[in-house]
Amino acid sequence: MKNILDDIKKQEFKQVYLLFGEERYLKIQYRDKLVHALNPEDDTMNFSRFEGKGIDVKEVISLGETIPFFSEKRILLIENSGFFKNKSEEVADYLSKIPEYLYLVFVEEEVDKRNKVYKAVAKIGRTVEFSAQNENTLIRWILGILKREGKQITQRDMELFLSKTGTEMSNIDKELEKLLCYTMGRNVITTQDIEAICTNHISNQIFAMIQAVSEQNQKKALDLYYDLLALKEPPMRILYLLGKQFNQLLQVKELQGLGLNQQSIAEKTGMQGFVVRRLINCVGRYSLIELRQAVEDFTQAEEEVKTGRLNDVLSVELLIVKYATKR
Repeated sequence: MKNILDDIKKQEFKQVYLLFGEERYLKIQYRDKLVHALNPEDDTMNFSRFEGKGIDVKEVISLGETIPFFSEKRILLIENSGFFKNKSEEVADYLSKIPEYLYLVFVEEEVDKRNKVYKAVAKIGRTVEFSAQNENTLIRWILGILKREGKQITQRDMELFLSKTGTEMSNIDKELEKLLCYTMGRNVITTQDIEAICTNHISNQIFAMIQAVSEQNQKKALDLYYDLLALKEPPMRILYLLGKQFNQLLQVKELQGLGLNQQSIAEKTGMQGFVVRRLINCVGRYSLIELRQAVEDFTQAEEEVKTGRLNDVLSVELLIVKYATKR
C-alpha cells in the first residue's frame, strides 16, 4: 500500500498494477486513488473499464494498442477478470510488450501466484495484496475516525462494536456512520448506543447459534437458523461458517491444552483478539473429542450436500439437532 502512495506522491507510475486480497474496502480505496492519480482530469476518452469473467481479451488488447487521443496515457481498469486464476496466455504475452503509453490496473478477488499473468505483472509492475486487518489496526483506524468527530469510546465498547460488525472494513465503515449519526450532539458512545443501532454481522449470528447449541438450547439454535434463512442467507454458507467456527473452537481448545493464553492463541492462529475471547467463553462446554467429531461431521455434511446426497437446508438442521441434544 505504501508503494502505491509513494508512486502517486512522486508521480512515477508502474505500467501495470495488480490489487488483490480479501479486504475489499482498502482495495477499492486504493483503486480509486490510483486511477484518479493516473487520470486526474477524468479523461473519459482515454480511460476504459472492464469487469467480470467474460472479458474479451482481444478487445482489451485492441484498445490497449489504440494510441491515446490528445494525452500521454491510455488507462485500462480491469476488475474480477479471472485472468489470475485461469490460463490466460494471451494476456501474459501481451504484458511483456505493452506500449509505453498504456497503464493497466487489475483489481481481483483471488489470484494464483503461480499463474503466468501474475508472474508477468510481478516482473514489470506492482502487485499489492490487501489482507484482512488485525484487531489493533482496526481499532486505530476507528479511533482516528472517532477523534475527528469528537467522539470517545471505552475499550469494552470498542470490542462490543467489533463483535457486532466483524472485521470487514466496509461493514465497519457503514455501521460506524450509523453510530455517528445516532449519537449526534453527544461526545461519548455507549453500550446502549451500539446495541440500539448496530446490526449483527452474519458471523455474529452464527456464533449466537453455536452458543445456543453449546447450551443445549435446541429451540433457540433452530430459531436463529430459520431467521438466517428468512434473511435469504444460503444454507451452504451457514454450513460453511458453522464448520469454520467449530474448527476455531477446536484450535482454541488444543492450544489451551498446551498452556497458551489468550494473546498467544490469537498470535498463533491469526484470529482477532476479541474473537479468541469469545471462543474461550464457549470452548469449555466441549471436549476435544466432541470438537474433532464436529469438525469431521461438518466436512462430511458439506461433501454430501455438494454430491446431492443430502438437502442443504436439512444438513444444517441435522447438525444443530445433534450438537444441541442434551448430553
